[in-house]
Amino acid sequence: MKKLRVSLIQQDLIWENIDANLIAFESKLAQLTEQPDLVVLPEMFSTGFSMNPAAFAEKMDGPSVGWMKQQAAKYQFVLTGSLIIEENGQYYNRLIWMRPNGTYATYDKRHLFTLAGEQNYYAAGVDPLFVDLNGWKVHPLICYDLRFPVFSRNRNQYDLLIYVANWPVMRSAAWKTLLAARAIENQSYTIGVNRVGKDGNDYYHSGDSGVYDYAGSLMAQMSDVEGVFSVELDWEKQQHFRSKLQFLADQDAFELVNKTQ
Repeated sequence: MKKLRVSLIQQDLIWENIDANLIAFESKLAQLTEQPDLVVLPEMFSTGFSMNPAAFAEKMDGPSVGWMKQQAAKYQFVLTGSLIIEENGQYYNRLIWMRPNGTYATYDKRHLFTLAGEQNYYAAGVDPLFVDLNGWKVHPLICYDLRFPVFSRNRNQYDLLIYVANWPVMRSAAWKTLLAARAIENQSYTIGVNRVGKDGNDYYHSGDSGVYDYAGSLMAQMSDVEGVFSVELDWEKQQHFRSKLQFLADQDAFELVNKTQ
């Protein structure tokens, strides 16, 4: 299996300014010196974690999704991150998995952050997303999902777990600890991409975007600065580790039930 090269972009998001954020991310994409297979952006990367979806929501044929399509095609990589999307009269914190050929998959955030009242403005997603990338099975999730291990439990034999986030500095210890825990319990490479800087509600974000291997060891991490970094993930090493320590085979069997229906 081919190794997977993933680039993470940690950005100080410009509060509720879609055009300025897209320009800033475009500049970061131009800094990539080696060809990645996948580029990961933070949660709500075009606005910051806004509870004003009526003013900033876009349709799936809107400018931000169009920008993702353009950049993925230009650089020939998969581009992912979440946006505020309006569909059928409801607002979603929606992750877009944009492929170079213009096709895409989506995941709507399942666990809405009640501390910020997210549930009062956005509809919760139901189904998890699993996507294929060069033979790798990838499971992308959004921010608060990190606190709910059952939803991310590796029952589907995925190879890479991703969280895009706007995770504030006062809970940075939880961010780093939970990313490592998800990697350990799922025996999976785990990536967390966070924003940096102060948002429109005066909450500071320390970034701490990081990559953990299948044993929970930290491979790379950023501090509280803007930047881009890339890692190479080795599927064969992960499979070898899983074959030696077959913990996943001993996990409990369960079925997720959607209580919202």
